[in-house]
Order: sequence, then structure tokens, then C-alpha cells
Amino acid sequence: MGFFDFLNKNITKLLPDLSIIGTDIHSHLIPGIDDGSKSVEESLMLIHELYELGYHKIVTTPHIMSDYYKNTPEIILAGLERLRRELEILKLPVTIEAAAEYYLDYEFQKKIGTEKFLTLGDNYILFELSYLSPPQSIENVIFNLQTNGYKTILAHPERYIYWNNNFEMYERLKDRDVYFQININSLSGEYSPSSKKTVETLIKKNMVDFIGSDLHNMHHIETIKTLLDNKHLIKLIESGKLLNHKI
Repeated sequence: MGFFDFLNKNITKLLPDLSIIGTDIHSHLIPGIDDGSKSVEESLMLIHELYELGYHKIVTTPHIMSDYYKNTPEIILAGLERLRRELEILKLPVTIEAAAEYYLDYEFQKKIGTEKFLTLGDNYILFELSYLSPPQSIENVIFNLQTNGYKTILAHPERYIYWNNNFEMYERLKDRDVYFQININSLSGEYSPSSKKTVETLIKKNMVDFIGSDLHNMHHIETIKTLLDNKHLIKLIESGKLLNHKI
């Protein structure tokens, strides 16, 4: 089925509206440059699905990771312009921008203060960590970023299982003015039972600042749809504490 056939399907909208969240700040929709969307057509389908869920603004965030995804601002912004041209043809009323999800590695650290990063909104920078072992210098890196005027957002803190039983580390990061962005789909347990338990606790403790789809493919959309009546998601949305609307 082509995208236009998909778009023209008579779909009855039965889903709750997520427009109150404002902006989806974490996704991988620039086709062919990381582990997200593989084609323009797939990107358009995913963007349309986000629109159906209530989003009218998307900041997509391709990986920048020196060992795997050697993306640059030029590569990302060129892909963004191509995607915008296709959206203009379809007249889909969605605003799309691009930043990046930076991997905290040595190459990234070297660039702090010497290169301008792709940021969200008022100089927010989204960064991620290794899933395998805790970073040794995270607090120094955060200090350097903040000293250079960046507001730091840690992507999906619930997925770093080495901290799941160590809430003291989460609290230390919050004390250092680090914003937390959780993934909606962590509430499903699809990453791990430990991540699910942690994300629920982060919500209960009012430690969540942003929520993102971390959208890579249609499977993620289908999972989001199963979570729209999740009590923890509803609590978070109704708390009024989310900052997505500021992006």
C-alpha cells in the first residue's frame, strides 16, 4: 500500500488526543541516516500517524554517534529540507524541525565550546548514554555544556539499567538541573521490565520534564496507541509539569 492510499483510508478516530503535550521532541524521521525511518515514504507515514495522535509540531532528532552514525548538522538539515518539501506537497499541517540526539562519547566532549550543536527550542540539547556501562564523566560534561549556555536533556533515563536500582544518581542529575525526557513506550515494558518500573517511579516522583515518542518505525506507533489509557501516562499529562510546549 502506497502512502496516498494509506492517507486516504477512511479511519475512524477513536484515540484520545495528545495535542496537550504540544511537541514531540524525540524521533528518528530523517530517512536513511540512522536506525530510524528508511525512506521518505515511511517518514511521511510516521509523521501522519503523529498528526493523527494530536501532534502538530515535531522536532526530529537523528543520532550523532562517532562510531556508528557520523551525522553532521549539514547532513541532518539537508534531510530535513527534503522532508519539508514532501510535506508541503501533501499539505499536512505539521511543523517539523530537526535537532539531534548526541551520544556522550569522547568526540562529542571534544566539540563542547568549539562547535555549535543542533538544539531544540531555547538551546536545549538532547543527549544519550551507553546502555552497557555508566559514564565516568557525566557530571563534568553536564557542567561544561551548561557553562557554554546549553540546557541539558537526558534522553530516556529509564533505559540505563545500571541506574534503575540507584535512584540517587537520578536525583544527583536533577540537582544539577538536568532535564529528563522519558519514552512513552517505556511504559509498555518493551525495553525491559526494569525500565518500565523505573519510568513509572520517575513519573510518581515528578522527575519527568519531557516526553518523547523516540519514534523509529510503525511498531512504535502501534505501541503508543496501546498506551493511551495508561494511568501513568495520563497522570503525567494531567500534571501540567511537562515542558514539551516550550520547544
